[in-house]
Amino acid sequence: MTTILVTGGTGTLGRPVVRRLRGEGHEVRVLSRHTPPYAVDLRRGGGAPAAAVEGVETVVHCATTVRGGDEAAAAHLIAAARRAGVAHLVHISIVGVDRVPLGYYRTKLAVERLVEESGLGWTVLRATQFHDLPALLFGALSRPPVLLLPAEVPDQPVEVTEVADRLAEPALGSPAGRVPDLGGPEVRTLESLARAYLAATGRRRALWPVRLPGRCGPYACPGAPTAPTAPGAI
Repeated sequence: MTTILVTGGTGTLGRPVVRRLRGEGHEVRVLSRHTPPYAVDLRRGGGAPAAAVEGVETVVHCATTVRGGDEAAAAHLIAAARRAGVAHLVHISIVGVDRVPLGYYRTKLAVERLVEESGLGWTVLRATQFHDLPALLFGALSRPPVLLLPAEVPDQPVEVTEVADRLAEPALGSPAGRVPDLGGPEVRTLESLARAYLAATGRRRALWPVRLPGRCGPYACPGAPTAPTAPGAI
């Protein structure tokens, strides 16, 4: 039985990762900001992560926030893991972090580099966005009677439990470096996904695709949020 720490273990991805690993019979510790006994804000550092990583063989790093601080959190976690003799650090990242010039994506790429240069055995998996992100986007955009969308933009959402399963595989194995990207089963346009969302929620909205000028974002860089050659994609 392996002792594994999952950071962000109460989050959207962390919860199914914890369930999967415990289902395999392993001892899993859950680190989050508000869940004892390992209630830790990794961004603050100090000695707080030490107890969480003590005796741990593998760390699965799922904790993240769009409010900033991911680099500091990763640095504090890595320092604690090195001191504790952790053998393997598994990190989840996002497809497109090297192609989207927005702050959060740049931070995720910087965290990848910290993991790679950590001196620990490491594995990094990049996945496309979970289904809840376009659902959140469409929910916000569909409040007016006309739903405006970026035109001709592909997306490839993936089920979060599939990401959890894929992330658990290296957590139970040896460090593998950068593993193949994981994408959903279909590359679709935002317009087709929005129509499916409206049908599923019973909303009637006119769709108006628009071309986005200026700064490139995850839904404006052509192909940025997709991994069409990833396992499972068609």
